[in-house]
Amino acid sequence: MPLPKIKILAITGSTRNNSSNFRILNYISNHLNNEFNVEIFENLAELPHFNPDLDTENPPQAIISFRNKIEQSDGVLICTPEYVFSLPGSLKNALEWCVSTTIFSNKEVGLITASASGEMAHEQLLLIMKTLEAKFDDNTQLLIQGVRGKINAEGEIIEEETKEALQNFIKNFENHFL
Repeated sequence: MPLPKIKILAITGSTRNNSSNFRILNYISNHLNNEFNVEIFENLAELPHFNPDLDTENPPQAIISFRNKIEQSDGVLICTPEYVFSLPGSLKNALEWCVSTTIFSNKEVGLITASASGEMAHEQLLLIMKTLEAKFDDNTQLLIQGVRGKINAEGEIIEEETKEALQNFIKNFENHFL
């Protein structure tokens, strides 16, 4: 009897269709070991604005569904752009809905910021995920600067250094599970 596949929830921080971040997650999904099953979550725009008054025993259904996807996964990948030297509001909103839970506690995560610069957003992403007690290290986080010149519309990595960095990231992420 084959072992169940390792379930990975991949969250793109961009709400743009076919964004560079989505293409990177798709690239990773296609290059992970066959023992992994990746679901890319693209519905950040559909999550309600965080409101502590709604973060009760019965939060909105979209939040219950989002939290369940995280909880039922073995690991989470996040790939996000940087907007105005910060995380996109939609991604920060989604993560705020997780603060009152323990769904990220000791959860293996891979964190990628892929943007023009990305340094500030990457720093914020690492801080937020550390606060949520997610498990990651220097080998399972990556900053890709100038991403638009490194990946084409078909999702192919066209810059060798970035391809090598992603291959190392993938190998290191897999090693946390295998």
